[in-house]
Amino acid sequence: MRRSSVWAALLFLLIDGASRACTVRRSGSSAGRFANATLVRLSEFLSAGYKKGVRPVKDWRTSTIVAIDLMVYSILNVDEKNQVLTTYVWYRQSWTDEFLVWDPEDFDEVKQVSLPTANVWVPDILINEFVDVGKSPDIPYVYVTHNGLVRNYKPIQVVTACTLNIYNFPFDVQKCSLTFQSWLHTIDDINITLIRSPEELREDKSVFMNQGEWELLHVLSNYKNFSVDYSDYYAEMKFHVVIRRRPLFYTVNLLLPSVFLMVMDIVGFYLPPDSGERVSFKITLLLGYSVFLIIVSDTLPATAIGTPLIGVYFVVCMALLVISLTETVLIVRLVHKQDLQPPVPPWVKYLVLERAPVLFCIHKKHRLCSRLSSQASDLERYKDGSYGTAQCGLHHTCELGRRLSQHDREGGLLGLHLPPPRDAAPPVMDSILQEVTAIRSFLEKRDRCREVAKEWLQVGYVLDVLLFRVYLVAVVAYSITLGTLWSVWQVA
Repeated sequence: MRRSSVWAALLFLLIDGASRACTVRRSGSSAGRFANATLVRLSEFLSAGYKKGVRPVKDWRTSTIVAIDLMVYSILNVDEKNQVLTTYVWYRQSWTDEFLVWDPEDFDEVKQVSLPTANVWVPDILINEFVDVGKSPDIPYVYVTHNGLVRNYKPIQVVTACTLNIYNFPFDVQKCSLTFQSWLHTIDDINITLIRSPEELREDKSVFMNQGEWELLHVLSNYKNFSVDYSDYYAEMKFHVVIRRRPLFYTVNLLLPSVFLMVMDIVGFYLPPDSGERVSFKITLLLGYSVFLIIVSDTLPATAIGTPLIGVYFVVCMALLVISLTETVLIVRLVHKQDLQPPVPPWVKYLVLERAPVLFCIHKKHRLCSRLSSQASDLERYKDGSYGTAQCGLHHTCELGRRLSQHDREGGLLGLHLPPPRDAAPPVMDSILQEVTAIRSFLEKRDRCREVAKEWLQVGYVLDVLLFRVYLVAVVAYSITLGTLWSVWQVA
């Protein structure tokens, strides 16, 4: 019985020794596989006892200094309606981790190593203006140097809120801010500084894609600390991204067509005001400009707080076209249907036909008046046809016959030495004289109507010239004002 128990104990010791030998053999083979892996040994050395949830300082009174940097790569979208700016930036931040320090001589002179971001402490620095999560690539590693410097470099698609001023569109310059700050830690725990100097950051455009609608002018930086409840102070670094729109596309597609239509409206004043072609021409221009505004309405930026100046420019141009059409209608109404109008008042003759040509230097007034008179007489002859010619001949013949018959009667009576009778005219001659008198009064009335028509036509032409000059001065002054403003904004 004792022998069996002894043999059982010996067998147990043999089995246990064999199992321990296998375990040692396995561990020896594993250690042999990573025997020369310096990075593995370094990683195990750094991760041994590391607590990523604790701020990496040995003295809790020491503040962790986080140095940050920003490089604008591209302007993806500027949404004026929603006041949102989408940019693609290269963001860099670095800080000192006092727990990730080693001696390079102990690890084959390795001075830096990449570690997973999830295994090290990372500051909670965010952008205050974030309104949406962009499609940023995930960079899962950070670089750590032997003296504990951690570098976290990553590209970010930033979708931020920005107050966009579109009044100067398309010559506008926008200034949007990206504010980096720790969301939780106060300035006693985390402070923020710049990796580069503000001058280098301002003029750096080395990575910016300069082929889009927007041009990067500069990036300004501003550091400040603030307090919400006057007890805890927070550090923030604000970057002001200043961009300018390239106006060539909008100048060619918006401004030039409008300018061409306004030039055609000015040219339309050279059409004769006594013809109906000017009215139809200006109505066509007004309809064309309305269609143009409908087309470009989708191109103009729209916000709930303001309207760009170019929108005001289009509205004023439309108003000028309406004023031009109204002036044309009034002038055409003035120079047509003159037979239904009373004579020109004396004050209108004095102001329009005498004083206005002198004050406003309307030259060749007599030639204009003679031309108007000839046009009016030609128009009347065209309307009357042969009727006027026949009546004028009849009037001349009757007048000549009346004079000859009176001469013959007087000569005959004088030859007979008889006194002329007081009322010797037969009834037929009385009726003929009455008809001739009626014809003569009709012709005189028609001549007076012609004179009234000529005067109103002259008034219409003079007023047309005056209103054209006033309209031209208004258009030129408006164009110079807008051009000066846009030039100053573009240079600024």
